Amino acid sequence: MIAINCSQCGAETKLSLLNSNYKGTFRCWKCRRLFDIEIVNDELGLYQPLSEEEFQRRQEVEALKAKFKRPRKI
Repeated sequence: MIAINCSQCGAETKLSLLNSNYKGTFRCWKCRRLFDIEIVNDELGLYQPLSEEEFQRRQEVEALKAKFKRPRKI
């Protein structure tokens, strides 16, 4: 289990991950601030604020990728 303290409001969030590595977004449960995080071997590495605009742009890119993803041939 890993604990992340929000740099904005100080709230602590405890995460239990299936894998010891994670890269993506994290939203504070208390102040709702977005962060870009990377966890490697259960250690928090990258931890930086993320704007709502950047988050929305990433969501749109992922939606487009999913839309144009080719189904795998069996």
